[in-house]
Amino acid sequence: MSGAHSDGAVRATAGLLFAVVLHNLIYPVSQQGMAGAVVFYVFYGGMYVVWTWLLSHDKRLRMAALVTGLAVFAAGIANAGMGTSVTAVAVFVTSIAYHLVIIVVLGIYIFAARKVFTEIILAATSLYLILGSGFAAVFALIEWLQPGSFVGANGGVTAWQELLYFSYVTLTSLGYGDILPVKYYAQAFAAFEAIVGVLYTVILLSRLVGMHSARE
Repeated sequence: MSGAHSDGAVRATAGLLFAVVLHNLIYPVSQQGMAGAVVFYVFYGGMYVVWTWLLSHDKRLRMAALVTGLAVFAAGIANAGMGTSVTAVAVFVTSIAYHLVIIVVLGIYIFAARKVFTEIILAATSLYLILGSGFAAVFALIEWLQPGSFVGANGGVTAWQELLYFSYVTLTSLGYGDILPVKYYAQAFAAFEAIVGVLYTVILLSRLVGMHSARE
């Protein structure tokens, strides 16, 4: 399906965009006991696997998505049941790996295209949102490694939802200032995310304009 224009491709990429938005909104469900955690991690652990299969024919990427998806699910359920420092860091590490797989899949899908189609725009939008949630996992790992790396208006920042919010604020360069990175690694990766957000937008727009001009 890579780069091919079809109604199926549009439905697939639109479904991915919907799933990414939904995933970012329903995280609190994972905090509603074991049943809530199972519901959330079944959805989260399966979403990128499904769309890797739909958007890529590369067997290595498909296997990587399956392995990291299962790892995320196992780590999430273990963390919901035990809630230890080890299970928490397992969620962060597996989430980072899981995000990296879908980022590669979407990067290939978008930049291998030769013409601008609706599914390319939808995939590019999904990738932008996935970068934000991926960096949230990186920030969570940094906070675990170096507690107190982030400070909010109400004190320390440790909740995933707060770090997800901070990640999107940083990615879009809004910079509200209600959550601040105060230690070296937090500041370094926050700056890196801001740069990635700006460069992604510039490079993507340049790519789309170039593809459109070539088509004309």
